[in-house]
Amino acid sequence: MLYRRLGKTDLKVSEIGLGAEWLERHNYEECKAIIDTCAEQGINILDCWMSEPNVRTHIGKAISGNREKWYIQGHIGSVWIDGQYKRTREMDKVVPAFEDLLQRLDTDYIDLGMIHFVDSMKDYEEIVNGPFIEYVRKLKADGVIKHIGMSSHNPEVAIRAVTEGLIENLLFSINPAFDILPASEDINTLFVEEYDASLAGMDPVRAELYKLCEQNDVGITVMKGYAGGRLFDEKRSPLGVALTPVQCIHYVLTRPAVASIMAGFDNPGHVLDAVKYETASDDEKDYATVLANAPKHAYAGQCTYCGHCKPCPMDIDIAMVNKYSDLASMQDEIPESIQNHYDQLAHKASECIGCGSCEARCPFGVKITEKMQFTAALLG
Repeated sequence: MLYRRLGKTDLKVSEIGLGAEWLERHNYEECKAIIDTCAEQGINILDCWMSEPNVRTHIGKAISGNREKWYIQGHIGSVWIDGQYKRTREMDKVVPAFEDLLQRLDTDYIDLGMIHFVDSMKDYEEIVNGPFIEYVRKLKADGVIKHIGMSSHNPEVAIRAVTEGLIENLLFSINPAFDILPASEDINTLFVEEYDASLAGMDPVRAELYKLCEQNDVGITVMKGYAGGRLFDEKRSPLGVALTPVQCIHYVLTRPAVASIMAGFDNPGHVLDAVKYETASDDEKDYATVLANAPKHAYAGQCTYCGHCKPCPMDIDIAMVNKYSDLASMQDEIPESIQNHYDQLAHKASECIGCGSCEARCPFGVKITEKMQFTAALLG
């Protein structure tokens, strides 16, 4: 495993990290198996944005006794209310949620305190001119967080945070498909219906962001580097070509200022697939040749399992339902393992009441209610 300096934090982080979101769907033993494999392979940074209590406890228990070997990106503003994830700036909710993170991870500090999910200028202004940033800065002054970071999907917002000196590191969504799309304050309208000639190369605002991060010594950790796995299948990829995990990782790690990709792992095998990057040949890493011949397709309408559709009034785990639906749809016959996993979900697609609240939050304009009907017929 190679390690990179994470900007001005001076932390030496593994260039492949653990994006722990998928651990939310696993029991403790499964979480520990994934985390142990990460540690064995030299991975030393993990991102925990999830507010779900059990996954926080599982992670804390799995790293118990080895806390000093991990750099943790812990999010501020991600809360758990009435059994659902929510993003908030209300301090009476923000503070106990962050204290819960510390308690469940069994630690008295977080290496990278991440201001959670800032995609609009209005939200950014409210943060920097209100009690939220005062709380974050006090956490740093008290040594409870070692460095201040932020997560965002909007390059224009991220540029402000970088140039105004607000943050020391940035968690940003990067992959070949995202990088040709224009900046937007509204994540729901970020993705156009179809790509045109003007989107043939990298969006200049994104290119500027990466350069500004490098110039200002703000290290980038990357989320959504695989686009929810869609980049691995040419039929599902918005680019119309298939990339390997190694190619996706290499694309991300060749962006300026990027230190690590927070890859999502559903089992120990996925960890081993990712760390193959460290011994891959130049030919195996070559994404440029593939992208040079890629047709342009609309990215809208395709679920990346990002979870922004939460909360659901029926408590359906929409991202996981869609994942199992997509996996089942790719096979001539539904694999028994997929059907069994789906059957174990607490709430099924058939329970959808068609309210559409999830669709209003979906970054990609997915017709979720139609997807629920399709999945109910497919998987029961």
